[in-house]
Amino acid sequence: MTKAQKAKFVIKTLQEIYPTIPIPLDHKDPYTLLIAVLMSAQSTDVRVNQITPLLFERADNPKMMVKLRIDEIQDIIRPVGLSPAKAKAIHGLSEILLEKHNGEVPDNFEDLEALPGVGHKTASVVLAQAFGMPTFPVDTHIHRLMYRWGLTDGKNVVQTENDAKKLFPKALWNDLHLQIIWYGRQYSPARGWSLDKDIITATIGRKSVLEEYYKKASAKK
Repeated sequence: MTKAQKAKFVIKTLQEIYPTIPIPLDHKDPYTLLIAVLMSAQSTDVRVNQITPLLFERADNPKMMVKLRIDEIQDIIRPVGLSPAKAKAIHGLSEILLEKHNGEVPDNFEDLEALPGVGHKTASVVLAQAFGMPTFPVDTHIHRLMYRWGLTDGKNVVQTENDAKKLFPKALWNDLHLQIIWYGRQYSPARGWSLDKDIITATIGRKSVLEEYYKKASAKK
């Protein structure tokens, strides 16, 4: 099966499994999405969704956020991990939004990536989900699955993103990146992985990945 054929199979299967796609992080506007995505680094969406209501109750816009002290923000978001750096970034980017962008979240990579704590992936998620711009944010799930499926050599997330954008139609990028994330969590996790549940990898998986899987499976018997 060629990469193009594999990509078609992935699209068809994911559209069947996820005809409607849940948004992982709860938010109400570009600003609350930006903060939620920033907080999700090395944390889980479930944990972030538990904590953001507590933070947004105190401050759900840049003007209110800068009125909080950094240590106050840190105390609220501590459960998501990396709270000192995240609190500093949340306060700092809120100041910049007020100073340079009239309190609005910018809708381009250059300005977003210039904000504290905002990297390419965070900017991609915000542009896709808040502004509907076609991007392909690559997280650990997408990176893992694109390699398992033989659609990228998986050297780094930059290469994975480039390969995904070449393989999949631009009009589907925003849906696909979420569908692949959900699929990775539910059917093709890093640990406790069962090919019985993972129809995509079982059908189009990289030969070396499948061989390694069956080798480990037979060793357990």
